Amino acid sequence: MRKTREILRLHFESHLIPGQIASICKVSRSTVQRCLERLKAAGLSWPLPADLDDVALEQRLYPPPPVVSAERRSLPDCAAIHKELKSRKNVTLQLLWEEYKQAHPLGYNYSWYCELYREWQRQLDVVLRQEHRAGEKMFVDYAGQTVPVTDPRTGEVRLAQVFVAVLGASNYTYAEATWTQNLWDWTHSHVRAFEFFAGTARLIVPDNLKSGVKAPCYYEPELNRTYGDLAIHYGVGILPARPYHPRDKSKAELGVQVVQRWVLAALRKRQFFSLAELNGAILELVHKLNEKPFRKMAGSRAELYRLIDRPALQPLPAGRFVYAEWKRRASTSITTLNWTSTTTARLINWWARRWMSAARAEQWRSSIRATVWPVMRAAARRIRPRPRMDIGRSLTSSIWSGRRPASSSGRARLVPSRRD
Repeated sequence: MRKTREILRLHFESHLIPGQIASICKVSRSTVQRCLERLKAAGLSWPLPADLDDVALEQRLYPPPPVVSAERRSLPDCAAIHKELKSRKNVTLQLLWEEYKQAHPLGYNYSWYCELYREWQRQLDVVLRQEHRAGEKMFVDYAGQTVPVTDPRTGEVRLAQVFVAVLGASNYTYAEATWTQNLWDWTHSHVRAFEFFAGTARLIVPDNLKSGVKAPCYYEPELNRTYGDLAIHYGVGILPARPYHPRDKSKAELGVQVVQRWVLAALRKRQFFSLAELNGAILELVHKLNEKPFRKMAGSRAELYRLIDRPALQPLPAGRFVYAEWKRRASTSITTLNWTSTTTARLINWWARRWMSAARAEQWRSSIRATVWPVMRAAARRIRPRPRMDIGRSLTSSIWSGRRPASSSGRARLVPSRRD
């Protein structure tokens, strides 16, 4: 029971402030303020009428809310709410509810509005759902199922791999067949997927495939350098899934499952004689898959792509990505030096392998720089060599001493250091 009469008595007769009244009646200060405001709104004053008991006072100050029938209340469009939350970055349920109340003043309040949407959202999936914004992520992976391709000349059957890319917000799917999962096919499949989507997402979420992720790690995975060049060229970020966390790429797993059921299973009775013929059939079924209506919500993948993902994708660059494969190469000019030892030889090889070279259009370009050799010389001079006999012109057993005494033949000889 509310302490309405006691609050009013302490205020008008004892002339206490709201904070003191709140301490005496064990209520909050805002409750005291609302009680005084309701008394004024009800047209009453102190002292109260004699015939006004506590029940009547309660009804005058706190009347019950007007009863609105369910027929007069407009249910929120949960599918439209879901689409707005995915298509706009800063849209919240509070903002959507305020727009709903402006259009339907007798509609549900905010708590029921959220509860109705959450109840509708739970019908979509029984597990924890991940929210994906428009144009934010593209999930990529290879399907576990392969497709046989027969050579028409020899009759040899070769298995083709199936690459799958899925946009996070609209589930718009792309698939193609390649001969292998190596770096060449991996990067070029990304390029063709970007061109199919007519834009790039801000993040790419791959699996820890060796062609993309050189060293998988829970915290700092090391990307393949060519794969990193692809990300730089298209202005995207690469966020590999954590090891043993398949839900990080759940969209890719679901996309692979859908492609295997609706594309590869439909091609199980057909025989293909070239990779181009197989990709033509896959692309035809992929377009059909994207136009297929959803079961639990209105629209299709293609409609959501046109409404949500397509406007939010980043534009493609002017030029296509040029493939470059990076490899480690040791220097071939080590034998031109007039000094060596077991320790310094290891040092030279280590420094030489630190530098890398890239091949574009099957032409190797060396990245060994001239500044490396002075660094190696300085490091070699700091090594204290062991004393050995001078064996003349043999470079494999001699030690660099830092001096070049002139010999009778005019050529430099290697001698032990005097310090030893």
